[in-house]
Amino acid sequence: MSQDSGNRETSQPHRSRAVFSLEDFALIKEAVRHYIPQLTDDSLALKYSNLYHRLGRID
Repeated sequence: MSQDSGNRETSQPHRSRAVFSLEDFALIKEAVRHYIPQLTDDSLALKYSNLYHRLGRID
């Protein structure tokens, strides 16, 4: 067994990079806000409404 394989097992995982910026969240929130009134399914509208409020906490 080589020493190299032992080093890989103890190394820390790399931190993943963010996919969205804070500006992206604001854009997504605005898009969701415009989409909610068009929904006819109440359960789906509730899910989008909850998403809208969660996105508001990110700012």
